[in-house]
Amino acid sequence: MSRTDSSAEEAGHGVPPRDRTGQAEAFDAIGDRYDEAFPHKEGQLAATDRLIAALPAGARVLDVGCGTGVPTARRLAEAGLDVVGVDLSATMVELARERVPGARFHRADLADLRPGGPLGLGRFDAAAAFFSLLMLPRAEIPLALTWIRELLTPGGLFALAMVEADADDVPIPFLGRTIRVSGYPRAALRAVVEGAGFDVLAESSASYAPEGPDAPPEEHLFLHCARRG
Repeated sequence: MSRTDSSAEEAGHGVPPRDRTGQAEAFDAIGDRYDEAFPHKEGQLAATDRLIAALPAGARVLDVGCGTGVPTARRLAEAGLDVVGVDLSATMVELARERVPGARFHRADLADLRPGGPLGLGRFDAAAAFFSLLMLPRAEIPLALTWIRELLTPGGLFALAMVEADADDVPIPFLGRTIRVSGYPRAALRAVVEGAGFDVLAESSASYAPEGPDAPPEEHLFLHCARRG
C-alpha cells in the first residue's frame, strides 16, 4: 500500500491524513547506526524481560516499530515466543530479518495495524512499542494505542516506552537526519494510555544519555499494561 493510499484510509478512521515518508527515509538512512547511538538498553531489556516472565512459551507477541530487531524481537524470540515485528523503514525491516531469523517482520505503517487493515495479523497475547509511538503527532497516538489494544486478546499485555517530554510533532536533529517526535509528561502519558483502554500495572523510568553529539540526555518512561476488558 502506498503512503498516499494509507493516508486516505486513515482519514476514514478518524486520523488526519499524514505523509510519513520523511520519517521512513530518515530511518532508512540511519540504519544500524541507530544501535550505535543507543548501545545500552537496560531499561528496554528489563521491560522486555517483564513481558517474557508473564507469558507462556509460544505466546504471540507483536513488536511495534521493531527497528533492527535488537534487542526486543531477538530477546522475545530467544525466549520461545512467536514474534511478529512491524516497522515503517524498509532498511530496518531488512536488518531485523537478518538479525532475528526466528521472527517474522513486515514493512508497515501503524495505520496498517487497525482492525480490518491490510496486514491481517490476527490476535496477539502481548505487544511491545518501545520508542515507536513517539514518532507520531499527539493527535494520532490515542488511536494508535486503540488499534494495538484491539489486536490483543482479552487481558493481553502491552509494554510501552516513551521519552518524557512535553512535545508535539517537534522536528529534532538525529544522527545527521531530521525526525519529528512527540512526548508527554509522565502523568499525561499514563492518562492517554488508560484512556485507550489499558490498565497500567507497573511504571518505571530511567535517565539515558545516547551516544553522538546531536542526541541530548533523555528520561525514558516504561509502562507495563494490560488490555482492559
